[in-house]
Amino acid sequence: MPRHTHGKDKIRVLDVKWDREGIFLSRPNRFTGIVEIDGKKEMVHVHDPGRLEELLYHENRVLIKRAENTSRKTKWDLIASNHDGKWVFTNSGYHRKISERMMHMLFPDAEIIPEVKVGHSRLDFIVKKNGKIAGVEVKGCTLTENGVALFPDAPTERGRRHLETLINMVEKGKDAMLLVLVFRADSRCFAPNERTDPKFAETFVKAVEKGVEIRPALMEYDGETVWWKGEIRMCDSF
Repeated sequence: MPRHTHGKDKIRVLDVKWDREGIFLSRPNRFTGIVEIDGKKEMVHVHDPGRLEELLYHENRVLIKRAENTSRKTKWDLIASNHDGKWVFTNSGYHRKISERMMHMLFPDAEIIPEVKVGHSRLDFIVKKNGKIAGVEVKGCTLTENGVALFPDAPTERGRRHLETLINMVEKGKDAMLLVLVFRADSRCFAPNERTDPKFAETFVKAVEKGVEIRPALMEYDGETVWWKGEIRMCDSF
């Protein structure tokens, strides 16, 4: 499978516009944030199941967009959060579009089928090319500590099951890949977050040993466009 190595060149993936800059105030529940917009407190949809504690904290700057569904309870969607003066893409609702475009770059001329049930899981993609079949699962990563991108930032039994499915595919003679969209541009390597989810980390190590391909893709959002900057390496120890 072709690789786009980390360097100065970057590839345009998806344009994502926003309508207002706001000040994040609180997160009353998993999918709702309170944001000050033009001096008024508004409910904003947080489309990301992670904790995002290093991004969604009191008085941090965020970018938001008006919801297309005007009858929805939350009239705004969170798009990105500020970290050290740069925007971090913080909306997993766009992961499908982003990953679909990247899949066509990674697998040119292949048949790419989204959302396929495999065993007891549903993988993001099945790729068919030259008689070979590959299963691909996509995860988004927004947590980075000292240059180390970490996933997950909250326990994920669903994510562990996806890894088990990829392992099972390899054991049956098929290819399998975990594509990690790393949205912190200051990341230099990737590792499973053993401290937060030891079961996921244990399964991740097993997946690597079995031959599941791990592709940490370094992404950047400049306030207008999501860019693919290349791939970062796995950390030397995890």
